[in-house]
Amino acid sequence: MSEPILLAARLDLPAASQLKTTLKDHVDSDLVLDLSEVKHFGSLCLQVILAAATSAVAAGKSVSLINASDRVIDQLRVMGMTPETIARGRT
Repeated sequence: MSEPILLAARLDLPAASQLKTTLKDHVDSDLVLDLSEVKHFGSLCLQVILAAATSAVAAGKSVSLINASDRVIDQLRVMGMTPETIARGRT
């Protein structure tokens, strides 16, 4: 299992560029995204993570989102997603 990537507390517009860079740095390994610090999960960062997950799944890598709080689960649910659907990518 790959080392978890600890995500920022606010996954909003200003965080999207850094998140994209961080995920690109891990393109050759399985993705384990640690959501334990996340308080706000915005739609742009969701798109960045979903794109990375889709690429990882297509490359035969696994994707996991771990330690999501109930608040984050609710924010994802409002956008029609769950950690499990993100981990499957757009397949």
